[in-house]
Amino acid sequence: MGKTPLFDDAKSPEPTKPKGGRFLDRLKDLDDKIAGAVNRVKTLKAEKAELQKRVSELEQALSEKQEEIDRLASEKSGVRSQIENLLDEWRAST
Repeated sequence: MGKTPLFDDAKSPEPTKPKGGRFLDRLKDLDDKIAGAVNRVKTLKAEKAELQKRVSELEQALSEKQEEIDRLASEKSGVRSQIENLLDEWRAST
């Protein structure tokens, strides 16, 4: 038995070359896909920037609300102390 060479150049088929029109169509499709991807990236970047701005606005509003809550809690504590002092004075005078 004779050994068959691993790479037999005589038997290897010629690489198929796409016809000119088919190649151009594939190239155009690829170009369209790339353009679509670029537009999608631009859209997503714009959406991201807008969402980041909205997050920043909401964080600021949350911070302001927390400050208001803290202020109201402090006022509540002060009013409670005043009421307790008035009750103590009233109890002491009766």
